[in-house]
Amino acid sequence: MTKMTRRNLIRISAPTVRVGQRSDLSALDREAEKQNREAREKIRRRYFPDVIVTTHEGKQVRFYDDLIRGKTVVINMMYAECEGVCPGITANLVKVQKLLGDQIGRDIFFYSLTLKPEEDDPKALDHYARMHGVGPGWLFLTGKPADMELLRVKLGFTYPDPKLDKDKSQHIGNIRYGNEPEMLWAACPGQASPDWIVRSISWVTRPREKRT
Repeated sequence: MTKMTRRNLIRISAPTVRVGQRSDLSALDREAEKQNREAREKIRRRYFPDVIVTTHEGKQVRFYDDLIRGKTVVINMMYAECEGVCPGITANLVKVQKLLGDQIGRDIFFYSLTLKPEEDDPKALDHYARMHGVGPGWLFLTGKPADMELLRVKLGFTYPDPKLDKDKSQHIGNIRYGNEPEMLWAACPGQASPDWIVRSISWVTRPREKRT
């Protein structure tokens, strides 16, 4: 999922079913559903390890089954004691959350994954969320260091330069957003205009025929 933007947004789906002979429609529907399931499973295996993570509320959940499957989501990486881009991106996403209103936690879900799980336990993440005025529908996630690193790599929050990639103070400030059922995924800068981020997210939530 590296280097995704709105221009090269990925979509893998089953072919559109066209109504031809009515006797064939049921078979076409079944084949389309089968291809859709297979495509989603390929994406899941490649990008979304179903590891156990813990929310800032202290609840253990599975990353894919509980947080990603069937949802539209916004994902970023951060850590509580970050003195770089984290506070600015969090503050920016709070503005995005307010613009989206009651869609958050109902139609769209925000997830912030810690880069330093060895430091960021649920208590530290809860303090961070409260300090920044984060509202409902936005979870801060921690877990085993190996699992959080696996998520970082699979989600594409990496630099090609190994030395730069190891420096967490210089971590990527992008956000990922996507519609899992529709298999639409993209990215944008976390410090972009809140209005622009909302418009970008809305592209993957609009009905297919209305996307332009």
